[in-house]
Amino acid sequence: MSIQTATFGAGCFWGVEYVFERVPGVVDTEVGYAGGHTDHPTYRDVCSHTTGHAEVARVTYDPSVVTYEQLLEVFWAMHDPTQVNRQGPDVGDQYRSAIFAHSDEQRRIAEASRERAQARFGRPIATRIEPAGRFWPAEDHHQRYYDKTGHEPYCHAIPWGTLRELGLVEAKV
Repeated sequence: MSIQTATFGAGCFWGVEYVFERVPGVVDTEVGYAGGHTDHPTYRDVCSHTTGHAEVARVTYDPSVVTYEQLLEVFWAMHDPTQVNRQGPDVGDQYRSAIFAHSDEQRRIAEASRERAQARFGRPIATRIEPAGRFWPAEDHHQRYYDKTGHEPYCHAIPWGTLRELGLVEAKV
């Protein structure tokens, strides 16, 4: 099995991870921080708006089961990529819509996907495509937050119907 990595920022990382861990072919997820200019940021540091980091989910996946293009479709469906530095009630640069490309190929695929997605939205897409750079894992209590707490996701309006129509998610019970 050839495993690959993708990293996405789409608002609060709890909801982003919650969706991606339910996609067949995703073998692991981890939330953390990317795209900033300080080492070893904490949640408090990132929320201070001084580090430049985004809250992200790092997704490890088997490309023989789910493609990077399909993961991008999940990404576009799970949030509003036209919002700048926010998702819903969460405001700040740490909630920006971003794709962190791990290779030139991922960058090319992400750019083409963004162009196709733009046709579906009535406003300009604000999603940034950035080099993956360094990933800093978030504190343990943030990992698989909804699975640990039993809470329903409340920081994203997750479009389960759309994701199921795409054939990209299945319910985990």
